[in-house]
Amino acid sequence: MSRKLIPSILAALLLLGFSTAWAEEPIKIGAFFDLSGPAAAIGAPTKLVAEMVTTKINDEGGINGRKIELVMADAESDPTKAAAIVKKFINVDKVVAVVGPTRTDTGMAAKKMLEEAQIPTIMTVGGDPVIMEGKMGNMDFGAARWIFKSPQRSSVAVGKVLEYLKNNGLKKVALITSSDSFGRDGLRWLEKMGPETGLEIVAKESFEPSDTDMTAQLTKIKAAGPQAVVCWTIGPAGSIVAKNRLQIGLEAPLFQCHGLPDPMYIKLAGAEAAEGNLMPSTKLMAWEQLPDTDPQKPVIAEFVKLYAANKYDEKFPINTHSGYAWDALMILSGAMKKAGVEKDALRAAIESTTGLVGVSGVFNITAQDHNGLGLDSLVMVKIEKGKWVLQK
Repeated sequence: MSRKLIPSILAALLLLGFSTAWAEEPIKIGAFFDLSGPAAAIGAPTKLVAEMVTTKINDEGGINGRKIELVMADAESDPTKAAAIVKKFINVDKVVAVVGPTRTDTGMAAKKMLEEAQIPTIMTVGGDPVIMEGKMGNMDFGAARWIFKSPQRSSVAVGKVLEYLKNNGLKKVALITSSDSFGRDGLRWLEKMGPETGLEIVAKESFEPSDTDMTAQLTKIKAAGPQAVVCWTIGPAGSIVAKNRLQIGLEAPLFQCHGLPDPMYIKLAGAEAAEGNLMPSTKLMAWEQLPDTDPQKPVIAEFVKLYAANKYDEKFPINTHSGYAWDALMILSGAMKKAGVEKDALRAAIESTTGLVGVSGVFNITAQDHNGLGLDSLVMVKIEKGKWVLQK
């Protein structure tokens, strides 16, 4: 071999090695959930699911041969902490996308920075404001071109509750909502959509998410004589409302929001207070009651099997939130497989997701709807003897 060729061959080999190493570099995705603070009961298992689905994706070949690496962080149920985490994701970790957080408040704290940095983001929060744009009333939601979310919109969940109320002839309704962004979002849609469906709101009360007694508000509601009470909150506050309702003898049926179908709700409220409560839910809470023709049933069955195999259910029984991180990462990975990780192409691919069967529904995302789930993605469930019973 000519000595003149050796440097060229070595250079080619080095370049090949560098290119191979570069191709195998993991794809960094920022993942932040509330692993501590008031929302930890939701955030901690969401983190485990994010890790579970990442392992599944990587074991099945990753993203066109590249593995996903989650850069994990604890938002601590604190908007200020969430903002600091996102700043690190953008400037230090150089993530190509983000999933999370847990609460609407922390999502809103992160929204503007993610939008300005043009980071494709799929949030796992219940409230609509993270994907709303422009002004509505006295609220300015800013832009949301780069923000998507996997849980159903609050407006969809409100629509499901209103549909059930109408079908069951319940017209006089009292509202009790939390004062945080999620509660205000629910109240906004209930006030807007309720009268459109013939609903008469006979009382409105609110509470702080950290409150431990809502007896005063519920006593006022009882005096108004509603046919039903709709509560909009997540976390322990919903269980307190159920307990206080029982204590004061308020007989009108209690409807909770789509964030509360969770065995912890029954545990905190107590079996007697939880009995008969109704709420919209992902199909996950009553999946075995679904017909075999439902396209989500095999996907949910796989999810439940993996969740149990990892023994997550021993500490965190499955709840309506459990599939949100799975869906977010499945949407994101599907878009990456089609478009790669260049941000503009990735954002466009997420926005054109069609017919993706997830745990929480069948996603059809558009430029007008950065969630992509409709009323058919939710079911109404009723608590009967500690079980979640599907309602017709």
